[in-house]
Amino acid sequence: MFEKLSNLFTPAVRSLPLFPLSSVLFPGGRMPLKIFEQRYLDLAKTCLKDNSTFGVCGIREGGEVGEPAVPYEVGTEARIVEWDMPQPGIFHVIVEGLERYIARSWEAQTNGLLVAETEEVSAEKPCDIPGDLRLCAEVLKHLLADHRIEPPQTHYEDAVWVGYRLSELLPFKLKVKQDLLEMNDSVTRLRIIDQFLRQNAK
Repeated sequence: MFEKLSNLFTPAVRSLPLFPLSSVLFPGGRMPLKIFEQRYLDLAKTCLKDNSTFGVCGIREGGEVGEPAVPYEVGTEARIVEWDMPQPGIFHVIVEGLERYIARSWEAQTNGLLVAETEEVSAEKPCDIPGDLRLCAEVLKHLLADHRIEPPQTHYEDAVWVGYRLSELLPFKLKVKQDLLEMNDSVTRLRIIDQFLRQNAK
């Protein structure tokens, strides 16, 4: 599906270290991470020191721990916004999703850290939610309240923001979340989510 993003790349290509996960980070979202592997401890320390970023990406093949995983090409650039070290050798961080990127190639460093050559994907423009999809915004309000999540900002009228937040919170499989991330039509994304909500409300 990432081919659909091909006309939205910015021209700059840059190296981005990757953090493959069995989950998906969306632009504007926040995700807690528990870091204990040395390659990612070193990455977190570098990001905090240099105020730099890394790419959070879903795992296509492999696992989160051990040998380098095979990542999906499309992920989300992330920055650390909160951190704590409850004990030596363990970082608890919260990352914030910035914009999506596509990895053109990647390779494993000697410590097992994947570093990719990436291009940033242009942000989706805000879009009003069609009247027949307002259920999505109402469900999101309830989910955020139930999870006691208070986003820094809310945009319940924006199909992009509502679609991203529901994609994070609803119990979709990894491949479905990945497809929703790669999609670049905010209304279509919401229609897929709306269909899921209506089917599971029965």
